[in-house]
Amino acid sequence: MTSTLSFNDGSRTQVWQLSTNQWLALSFLAAVLATMFAGGLIRLERIWYGQAEYSYGYIVPAIALFLIWQNRDYLERTPFTGSWVGFGVALAGAFLYVLGELGAMYTLVQYAFVIVLEGVALAFVGRQAFRYLFVPLLMLAFTIPLPGFILSGLSQQLQLISSQLGVLVIKLFGISVYLEGNVIDLGVFKLQVVEACSGLRYLFPLMTIGFMLAYFYHGHMWKRVVLFLSTIPVTILMNSFRIGVIGIMVEYWGQSMAEGFLHDFEGWLVFMACTAILMFEIVVLARIGSDRMSFSEAFNIRLPAHRPVNVEVHSRDFTRPFIASLLLMSVVMGVMQAIPNRQPVELARKDFAVFPMRLGDWVGKFSPLEAQYIDALNFDDYVMANYHEPDGSAVNFYVGYYATQRKDKVPHSPEACIPGGGWEITKLTQAVPGSFLKRPIPLNKGQSPLQVNSLIIEKGSDRQLVYYWFQQRGRVLTNQWAVKWYIFWDALTRNRTDGALVRLVTPIGPGSAALNEANQRLSRFAAQVYPLLPAYVPD
Repeated sequence: MTSTLSFNDGSRTQVWQLSTNQWLALSFLAAVLATMFAGGLIRLERIWYGQAEYSYGYIVPAIALFLIWQNRDYLERTPFTGSWVGFGVALAGAFLYVLGELGAMYTLVQYAFVIVLEGVALAFVGRQAFRYLFVPLLMLAFTIPLPGFILSGLSQQLQLISSQLGVLVIKLFGISVYLEGNVIDLGVFKLQVVEACSGLRYLFPLMTIGFMLAYFYHGHMWKRVVLFLSTIPVTILMNSFRIGVIGIMVEYWGQSMAEGFLHDFEGWLVFMACTAILMFEIVVLARIGSDRMSFSEAFNIRLPAHRPVNVEVHSRDFTRPFIASLLLMSVVMGVMQAIPNRQPVELARKDFAVFPMRLGDWVGKFSPLEAQYIDALNFDDYVMANYHEPDGSAVNFYVGYYATQRKDKVPHSPEACIPGGGWEITKLTQAVPGSFLKRPIPLNKGQSPLQVNSLIIEKGSDRQLVYYWFQQRGRVLTNQWAVKWYIFWDALTRNRTDGALVRLVTPIGPGSAALNEANQRLSRFAAQVYPLLPAYVPD
């Protein structure tokens, strides 16, 4: 529904418009911001083009402009008073921009762009008029990818949830099915719920649509919040339903039901169904609570009123907070342009293809990963090998090396990946400096003991012990948040974000002493392999 309101309400006959000098100042500011954020915005557009879950990013700026234009008549009738709070927000955004540029962390640069826009807008128009600009500008943040480590963990969790709920749908039709992590086993066919089927391709665009619908909705605030937040369970449930339907179709009509055009069409159909559910929610919300109304009243997209010819027109004045913001951005742009581009550090390292297969009494054999796992882990180099001692004791050794750790190129924590293989984590011991949760491994004389995280995992009657740590530019880290901090700090101070995940796995045999034997086995192996790692994972 759309409507056009009357401009003249009988109480105001004055309007304000921008002067030629102000349009020139805004054009200059746009050029400054375009120069500052060009690198981050170009990379953002590449993400929109290359990643289906963010392809909606192209239309969001147009929607934001429409929302601003929609309130044009209100903006014309509101004097611009400026705000020093806006200057402070712009200053904070500029600070994040500098950190992002120096650390080559483009996600930070992209979020800084939205913060700077919000700050400069508030500094220019003041608090009263800013309420018409805040939400449209905030929508731009929905087009920016989440940091890689958050995105990776979220995707893996959604894969597991979607797999479990999808299997429930399949069982409702009396089909025998077995779930092992992300793999749906139908007997003749096996379906793997890969990252592309996690639901993220629905979640991000649907959250954007939900945010926009909540903005247009004219009910109480709690209803708007419910409408927006409901996009998360709607996405999960509908994506799980889609996976279940695909499993049913594969059972009756074969593997082709999960491939090609039909697979993509099912995805489009489910997304449209998700959007329809949100519209149905608006109908329901409009009919409950103390602010009951019809659908047309609850969801009414107004258009700006035409300006009468007899109003009194005034030119707007420059505000000091805006002038200060313009000068700030100009200085920051000039300083950053004067700093030469930082070239990546050339690191001398050996390829894992030449990693020794004999370590003391341990004899190993390379075990290449399948292509689907290589694509998912997205490392630059890796080693996967099975080592044995003369008595038959076995250790699986894996290192995934990343020349840069940004966006989707980050190590996947075993705590998130292991459940995807059908294993259950029954015990976690995380090494935290200063706490009692430690498992130090003695190394050579003069070296500090090696701190690792340990997991006990089970699948049926099988049990395994896992050690893992993050080898990061001369540091051994066991906390993922510490890893993220040092990636940022080293990018800023050393122009480096390389690093690796190291993981050791060994079976736990039967008997009460088996766990202790497994710990001793991994400790012996870790003491052998750790001194070799700096040649392959540079300090």
